[in-house]
Amino acid sequence: MGKKSRRRQNKNKKKNGPSSKMNTTRVLVTSGGSEEVVEDPLSSTERDSISDVNGHNHEEKENVEAGKITALLEKEVVKEEENEEESVIPEGLAASLSFLSERQQKLAISLCQSGQSHLFEHWPVPSATPNTPSANAVAKVKVNFMKQLEAMDDGYANRGGLLKYIANAKELLVASARGDNPLADWTPHVPKSGQIYELGTAHFTAMEKVGMDQVGSCGFVVVAGGLGERLGYSGIKLGLPTEMTTETCYLQYYIETILAIQNNYAVKGMKLPLCIMVSNDTNAGTVKLLEDNKYFGMDTDQVSLIQQGDGVPALLDNEARIALDPKDRYKIQAKPHGHGDIHALMYTHGVAEKWANQGIRWAVFCQDTNGLAFHTLPLALGVSQSNGLIMNSLAVPRRAKQAIGAIARLVNNFSGEERTISVEYNQLDTLLRSTNYPEGDVNDSNTGYSPFPGNINQLIFDLNHYVNILKETRGAMPEFVNPKYKDETKTVFKKPTRLECMMQDFSTVINGNDAKFVGYTSVSSDLCFSPVKNATVDGAKIQASGTHPGVAATGEADQYGAIIKVLRSIGCNISEGSSVMFDGIKVPYEPSVVFKPDFVLFPVVYPHRFPSPEKIEISSRSTFVVNGGATWLTIESLDLDGALVINCEDNIYAPAVISNLEVKNRGWVKVPTDDTDADADEVVKMRGYKIQKVETCVITIKRDGNIVKTTKVDPDFGTKELFDYDLSAPRQCEASENFSNDCNCIIL
Repeated sequence: MGKKSRRRQNKNKKKNGPSSKMNTTRVLVTSGGSEEVVEDPLSSTERDSISDVNGHNHEEKENVEAGKITALLEKEVVKEEENEEESVIPEGLAASLSFLSERQQKLAISLCQSGQSHLFEHWPVPSATPNTPSANAVAKVKVNFMKQLEAMDDGYANRGGLLKYIANAKELLVASARGDNPLADWTPHVPKSGQIYELGTAHFTAMEKVGMDQVGSCGFVVVAGGLGERLGYSGIKLGLPTEMTTETCYLQYYIETILAIQNNYAVKGMKLPLCIMVSNDTNAGTVKLLEDNKYFGMDTDQVSLIQQGDGVPALLDNEARIALDPKDRYKIQAKPHGHGDIHALMYTHGVAEKWANQGIRWAVFCQDTNGLAFHTLPLALGVSQSNGLIMNSLAVPRRAKQAIGAIARLVNNFSGEERTISVEYNQLDTLLRSTNYPEGDVNDSNTGYSPFPGNINQLIFDLNHYVNILKETRGAMPEFVNPKYKDETKTVFKKPTRLECMMQDFSTVINGNDAKFVGYTSVSSDLCFSPVKNATVDGAKIQASGTHPGVAATGEADQYGAIIKVLRSIGCNISEGSSVMFDGIKVPYEPSVVFKPDFVLFPVVYPHRFPSPEKIEISSRSTFVVNGGATWLTIESLDLDGALVINCEDNIYAPAVISNLEVKNRGWVKVPTDDTDADADEVVKMRGYKIQKVETCVITIKRDGNIVKTTKVDPDFGTKELFDYDLSAPRQCEASENFSNDCNCIIL
């Protein structure tokens, strides 16, 4: 029934008297301003008998409840198209107010005043026989519905609550339907507050050395609100293995990295903190992963978990009417508000200010599945320190029109104000064409890349400035709406939309002279950015179009590739292989190299671990792992064609040196799998291969300084017995037995 016909029906009810079954409560406001209040439909008997699902004592409130409800209803005034209008409070809601809390009553009525009456139209009037199991069950469902709305109201409290969300949505939806350009008053320019750095150059190394003095004063923020369902993984994405060689999950890798930085570069006694933004979906899984693994060695007081709320309401149309869950009319359809909420949570939970008080200088933000996040940390910190940056975005070279946000310098056409911000790729080309770039977003003829670098949402903030801006803004980021319209009339959505915000838009709330201190650090993506965000089947299509697929197999390959790139940059000899295909995804056939963070983490440290890089030879089929505890290990010379794993016993502080080591064995093999493989688990299926550890040389550095070599053979591939060598010479590993077995590579 439409609103107009419903109003006429209500007027007829008013004239004819209340129905015995469907009583209503209304306030009639005439053109002269006088009000007529219709009686509350609930009898005192019915009121007393309703189950107290909110935990209130109705007996104590019996004498004042009716007056409160009437007073709330009397405040409702709605403009009348025909000089006389009734404010629509659905009958079921009006009759149910008595068992809602006072806050819930106010919220429900305010929502109706804001055009949300449809949320309650399906509510039945309480039964004439109250206090029955069915009546109590219905009442509980209604209360739970209101509790969800309260939670959403709380989740938006720093912006003004749920009513403000609706008001903001109406404004943004009107602007969207009109086709307004939010950047219409700004002219884009190539950003000037940043530089491009290339690994292996003096420029890179010099800036990295500046940053090394800063790495020991960082706090780390990981945005981790997503599950792995999209990837074919049932757990949280932080629980995914970064690679299958050691099966180290992302959360373990992040914590081990932070602890390595703390132990090697922080002031003695300082703990470097970690904050993880979780969602309702990921909170329990994150807590379990931490507790099951004893926080991967980190003290529990170093870790803060801050949780996003229930999301924001989905919106049905340009009137910002809130959508009900299509499967349950007593639930609001909720959608994520976006990772921009991290700043509000850092403010409301006091995390940022606490860190600043503890002496933390920098706040480093990264995503949940980017295993390359830390290689360029000293470089970016060096840029921030040298240029006094308040906000520094790690960026990558970007092809013109590539689907990644672009960093641009905008100048206001009226005030001359300048901002360096991330512009969405689907806005940039149009903005450029409409101003001083008639050709739009095109590649530079010299570099082959767009002059506007790509933002990867790895951010570094000067913490003291960050805290001050949080206090001014309460961490609220600008919102946007992106409805998908059914047709050119822009009146009907294909599916409900919502308001969103993004963490990188913090640059838009840095005002005045501070805005000049927003910059970027651009580095090749193969050294700093390889997110795992797509399922294999989707990634294959993306890769076929010429774009990085962002799947588990490429995320793993890029983990190895970043280390190999650094090794090559200092002069190590790493053989290049051809590409191989797994489940439709092409990956490079190069060595699988994993170095634990306490062995080596940053490019500037590699020459200290490999002082004679010309004496390091690694074949393309090899696997090379240096596990934890190898802080004082130096590898002077190595010829590897197979699999080598180096372990260090705990509490080794004396230097250890490996030289003249030659390892040749059958190594490890990536074996293709498919959906019919009964033994394949989720992390194997999402890669399209499993690792068969055919033969491994294991070097163990003992506490007493001795170095022992062990060879392990998979029984499915041979019967060679395990045997140990005591190499007798502490601090040095001599040449070992050479194996002449042919490589049984099964990679296709």
